[in-house]
Amino acid sequence: MSGLIFTLRTSSSWPRGCLCRLGGLLLPPLPRNNSTVMSSDAHWLSPADREQVLMELRSMGWVQVEDRDAVFKELHFKTFNQAFGFMSRVALQAEKMNHHPEWFNVYNKVQITLTTHDCGGLSKRDVKMAKFIDKISLSM
Repeated sequence: MSGLIFTLRTSSSWPRGCLCRLGGLLLPPLPRNNSTVMSSDAHWLSPADREQVLMELRSMGWVQVEDRDAVFKELHFKTFNQAFGFMSRVALQAEKMNHHPEWFNVYNKVQITLTTHDCGGLSKRDVKMAKFIDKISLSM
């Protein structure tokens, strides 16, 4: 006979900074395979860094997503071709970073949401991607 055995660990039994937030819950990170370049805790933002980068991102038109630890921006281009070109450039960078945005495109409009799923919220990777997106969008 086989079965599952669950062990309950309290938040104090996990190393500090290694818990992921999902809604109102703190959960341990999911096991990761060795192909991942960096672990999720290497991407955490300290509270001071978080406030600083959120202020910078807000100044560039990013807004915090309600009920979610994420940032959002909507970009408008002259044509679909420009929007698609922008998305292609971002896609290439996303592959290099192994960090992919959530996005939606209709004609000349691109909506982008950035969050890091493996740590349950904003991370340094999101900040780096947002800055890249801003740089590319200004050059188009």
